[in-house]
Amino acid sequence: MTRQGAARRALARLSGRIITFFARAVTAVQPIWQGVAPDAARQRIYFANHASHGDFILIWAVLPPRQQRATRPVAGADYWRSGRLRRFVGGEVFNALLIERKGEAVPGTAIAQMAEALDAGDSLILFPEGTRNQTDAALLSFRSGLFHLASQRPEIDLVPVWIENLNRVLPKGAVIPVPLMCKTVFGAPLHLAAGEAKADFLARARAALLALRPRPETDAPAEPVPAPKEAP
Repeated sequence: MTRQGAARRALARLSGRIITFFARAVTAVQPIWQGVAPDAARQRIYFANHASHGDFILIWAVLPPRQQRATRPVAGADYWRSGRLRRFVGGEVFNALLIERKGEAVPGTAIAQMAEALDAGDSLILFPEGTRNQTDAALLSFRSGLFHLASQRPEIDLVPVWIENLNRVLPKGAVIPVPLMCKTVFGAPLHLAAGEAKADFLARARAALLALRPRPETDAPAEPVPAPKEAP
């Protein structure tokens, strides 16, 4: 590695620590490991709700340091390659797996990219809604990528993570975040059951994520979402 390359790598590591410190300072993010332990040696696919470009940072910030280094957010190339700062943060600070979503993107390429990263030993953070949720719905419908990835790498744990409040900290179009407490709630791992249909699996994964939503005691009773049980 050249001296210039070593300097950029050191700058990327320092930038990662600064961004993590800033994210914790603004959000006082609290990890809640509900149904799974923060095992630094375990390879995982974390799948979460998506309301902000900063979502993956809150998940990444609460992982054990060893797991941080091996965990890559899956993100849109069109956003993270637009501008030098975003290219540096996405590509060098967080080592994001950038997916082409427009233009020359070939169907199946994104799944192949993610499978290749898993085969290299990486863990992933992805958002099965496929886009930021700017609606009043708790979750958009899940796209099929999570199912295809679970089909191709069935041994990998799929861990649901509910991110609470970040849409209020950094709403769409905002530049300056609003200090508010956030939580990241980690649920029990899922796996694709033998013979499970795509629609059934995606519904089960979505229900597992919805079941992690913290509910203040002052909220009106909501329709219960039972925690899904894996098929034997």
